Amino acid sequence: MLDVVPKVLAQVQGLVVVDNGSDAEEFALLRKAIQHSAVHLIENGENLGIAEALNQGVRWAKDKDFPWVVFFDQDSQITDGFMDHMFAAWEKHPCRERVGSIHCRHAIPETGVELWMPRTSDGSPVFPMTSGSLMPSWIFDEIGRFASEYFIDVVDWEYAFRTRAAGLFVADCRQATLFHAPGNPVETTVLGHTFRASHHNAVRRYYITRNCIVFYRKYFWSFPGWVLRSARDEVKKTIVSLIFEQGRARKFRNLLLGAWDGLTGRMGKREGL
Repeated sequence: MLDVVPKVLAQVQGLVVVDNGSDAEEFALLRKAIQHSAVHLIENGENLGIAEALNQGVRWAKDKDFPWVVFFDQDSQITDGFMDHMFAAWEKHPCRERVGSIHCRHAIPETGVELWMPRTSDGSPVFPMTSGSLMPSWIFDEIGRFASEYFIDVVDWEYAFRTRAAGLFVADCRQATLFHAPGNPVETTVLGHTFRASHHNAVRRYYITRNCIVFYRKYFWSFPGWVLRSARDEVKKTIVSLIFEQGRARKFRNLLLGAWDGLTGRMGKREGL
């Protein structure tokens, strides 16, 4: 996180860091690192979830009258010329005034290999990540802010689908690269077949399951093809996780709890996971 701040600050006009409940040692290092820089720090003191943290950053940016907002996770690594490439992609878009978000290409830090993701007929990502995304400030007035009730996971997918459902465009920028590796995936080969397990912890398994169900129920009738494809992929990932990962009993228990809450509409932060 500490080496990310100066690299981002060099390419933007203002920067806010939202601390979502770091421990005392981590928070002390963060405050020391930014005390002499033009960085605004929001101290939550507890984990309010990724969606609410994003919304806090949006509120700060809008209060400062910034026309654009760009988002980065604490473990993302921005590359040279990143923002110039992103704005160039917006300038070239044939319907740029109706572009609700612009998304970069993501690459694995250790290898530089681009992370694969499904794309629409115009080349834009179907399930884009929030980290590295650039959005005009007006989008939050037009379709609302991030779904804080999701807490964590599927927040980025939901916003992209909400953008498209409103008749707006999700744009792509292949020239801008962000080094980012979500999760802790590990590949295992059995009888010549390679399986990629995400190794998300049991808490994340709950939110992934619950939020996917809520997301699918919300957007199935608008985007049935992509919802069915995602549901199929998530079932495969879940099966792999329950076969190859540790802590399977707790993860299976949280999966069932997440499925129940997703079907009954219980949202927000879940205690006791």
